[in-house]
Order: sequence, then structure tokens, then C-alpha cells
Amino acid sequence: MSNIGGIIKSIQQIMWQDTGLNGDAQRIEQLGWMLFLKIFSDKDKELELLDDNYTSPIPDHFHWVKEKGNWAGDDEGMTGDELLEFVDRQLFPALRNLDLSTGNQRAVIVREVFEGNNNYMKSGINIRKVLNKLNEIDFNKAKDRHAFGELYETILKDLQSAGKSGEFYTPRAITQFITDVVNPQLGEKILDPACGTGGYLTCAIEHLKKQAKNVEQRKSIEENIAGWEYKPLPYLLVTTNLILHDIEVPNIKFGDALDQPLSNFTEKHRVNVILANPPFGGIVANGNESNFPQTYRTKESADLFLILMIHLLKHGGRAGIVLPDGSLTGDGVKQRVREKLLRDCNLHTIIRLPNSVFQPYATVATNLLFFDKGDSNSSPSGRLGGADSFATKEIWYYEHRLPEGAKAYSKTKPIQAKEFEPIKKWWNNRAESDICWKVNIKTIIERGYDLDIKNPTKAEVEHEYNSLELMEMLDKSFLKSHDLLMTLKGALK
Repeated sequence: MSNIGGIIKSIQQIMWQDTGLNGDAQRIEQLGWMLFLKIFSDKDKELELLDDNYTSPIPDHFHWVKEKGNWAGDDEGMTGDELLEFVDRQLFPALRNLDLSTGNQRAVIVREVFEGNNNYMKSGINIRKVLNKLNEIDFNKAKDRHAFGELYETILKDLQSAGKSGEFYTPRAITQFITDVVNPQLGEKILDPACGTGGYLTCAIEHLKKQAKNVEQRKSIEENIAGWEYKPLPYLLVTTNLILHDIEVPNIKFGDALDQPLSNFTEKHRVNVILANPPFGGIVANGNESNFPQTYRTKESADLFLILMIHLLKHGGRAGIVLPDGSLTGDGVKQRVREKLLRDCNLHTIIRLPNSVFQPYATVATNLLFFDKGDSNSSPSGRLGGADSFATKEIWYYEHRLPEGAKAYSKTKPIQAKEFEPIKKWWNNRAESDICWKVNIKTIIERGYDLDIKNPTKAEVEHEYNSLELMEMLDKSFLKSHDLLMTLKGALK
């Protein structure tokens, strides 16, 4: 087996020497399209062996494998300026303009990947070095593929810390826990409408593989896994990720899930399971809020995604998602969104996470919400807020606490899968305690659908400020007062 870790480390060192690459995000994108093409080509080789009628959508001249072209797969192939010119002026233009008239979905994937990504390297010699290192990996060998799959997680985490990319990697412990308790089954349609690099989808794939007993059942996994992603780099990475997990033609839509009217999604688009960490704290683009009913129009992406996910679930469908504290409270549209969630779905569980789960990339407090799509009563009393009209009857809260002795999670000490084992044990045998409690729907209605309910057994901790902290707070207060005064003076002129 190849030393996969060593190979990737060598590639990173080569890329550091190239003047065209500036920052981790560019290096990941550069490695991304190369990995995609290598993995795609290795998969083509496998498909050609299994099916005499299979034809790769990539023309031979641009194919990775040595037997077809010499630009990549041949370690003694072109290099230097010749290779650089080939990549920039032939390879990318050709793959961005692949003929799609045949209806080959693998061709669509290649074209969309290369339309959204770029070659940043300026040295053809360095490109050759990277290609040769990648040639040491055979993705048709199970051991190589498995070893790289483990390492790919690290690459995806690196994307999160790349700074300007704006992507947040959902810790594997969370994606695994949500998948385990939602428990998707073979034959169910599974969707992540904001799939990023594919953490939830790959967890679902591995979950379903354990249930599959034959080739037909394994094939059904590919047919029923779907996602949306609108940013080019994550789209490239999720597509590669799914191919690594034996999905021949990943069903990933390259586009914004919010960019079409909600009414366009009919019964045929509905799914059994949604697993997601929708974007939060962001502002929707292109006036996409107008695609939603007036009652729910907002610029807050998390709220619109919640409405979309409620709409896309079949009756009886299940969802496990991440939402920030800000989505659990607030007036106006936020309140109406929460009311719809409680009325249309049985929101049965909220897991309250420590603030530091996404640190150092985001400090916002987050929650795991689990709900099932149900039938709500549209009677007049229901519209007035009658409890009987709500699919939700009671909500269980579970306060997930930091491990003993820990002050916060961090990049080097993230949340671990074993921390969720107590919650799994509690899941099917629930009882109230100092960390879990339940609230009935009548109380929720009386609170104006405010779901930000603190642990009733936990006393509020009073923070004692030192002198320096008090002075800083006082200084900020004076500055705020001064700004307000200047604003008022300006208004009077």
C-alpha cells in the first residue's frame, strides 16, 4: 500500500514552492481538481473493465491514464512550459466545453467541476512533480482508496481553516451522530440541500452500506443520495468525496437550493430523510427570499433553508439538522418560521451544544434539531394557536456538556464521537435529569414559539468582572453614547 499521508505531504511541499499559489484555499482547489481527475480516470478504468460498452466522457487526449494520453499518467510525459500551456490552453478549455448532447451524466459532472475551478500553478515542472506523486496512488485498490478516504477528512478540515473560503466543516462526530439517530434506510430518498464537502452524505452512504446485502441494494444507495452545493470548490470536493465512496455518478446539483420558487418543488421532489447543516449567519443573494411566501421572506439563510426543508420532507419524513441559537428565538419572520416548524412537524428533540463546537471558525452557539413531518390541523382554532393543531406536542431538550476538565473545544481538541454515546443510550429510553428536560407545546405557544429554553435545573452563573474588564465595558459604553449623540445632532441640523 502506498504511503498516502507521505504522498500528500510531499505534494503540499511542492505546492508551497509554486509562485502561483497564494494561500491554503488556492492550494486546496489546485489539489482538488487534480485529485478529481485522477480519481475519475481510475474509476473510468474500472468501468471499462466491467462494461465493454462503456465510454469515458473525457476524450483520450485529456485522459489521465498512461494508456490514453501522456500528459498526466506517464511519469516521463510532458513537463515544463509545454505542460503548463497544455493545462491552461487545452485541458481546461476542453473539459469546460465537453459535449453534453449524449446525456452522459458523468460528462455533466466533469464539465461543471472544471467550469468552476482553475489552475493556479505557474511552473510546469512543479505540476509534473505533483502529477507523478499522485500516480503513486491507485484508487482502484481498496487499501489505497480507504487510506486516502481517511486522509480526505483532513483535507476538508483544512478548507475550513483556509480563511476566505467561508466554509465550515461540520465535525465528523456530529454528522455521524445525526445520521445514526435519524437512521436512514435502504430505499429512502436522502437529501442534504446545503451539502458542502459531503460529510452528511458520506455518513449516510456508509450507514446504508451496512444494510445492503446484494449488488441491487448497493446500487439503490447511489439512486437515492442527493445534495445541492452552489460554491465551485465544495462542489468539486463533494463530488470527489462521493466517487471515493463508490458513487459512480454523484447526484449533486451545482446551484443554490434557494434560487427557485418554493412552489416549483412538488411531490416528486420530496424526500424521506434530510441531514444538513444549512448556512447560517449569512445573507441570501440575488433576491432569493422572493422565492418564498411573503410570510416567511427574510435575508437570513438559515430560516429560508428551514422552510425549504420542511417543504421538501414527505409526510412521515425525518430530519436532523444544525441550527444556531438565533433561529430558536426572535420576533417577526423568525417567529412565524418556528410556528410553521412546530405546526407542520413533530420537533421532538433539541440537543443544545456548547458554544465552542465550531471554534475557532465560529463562536455562535448551535443546536441539533430532530423533527418528523406530520399532518397539522388547519381548523380555525388551530390558526389562532390552539395546541391541538400542532404536530409537535412536546419537545425534549438535552444539554450536551463539555468533557470533564475541558474549558472549550478547539481545532486540536474537537468534539468526539464517544461523547454522544450517553445521548444514544438515552434516545430510546428518555427520562428527565439535570441535563435533559421536556417542554409541552402549550408552554411553547405561550412563549411566542421561543425555543431558546435554558436548562431549568441549572442556575445562572454570575460573572465577576475584574477592573480591566469593567473599564473596557465603560469605555465601549461611552463610545456608543457619543456615536448616538452625534447621530441625533446630525438629525437636528
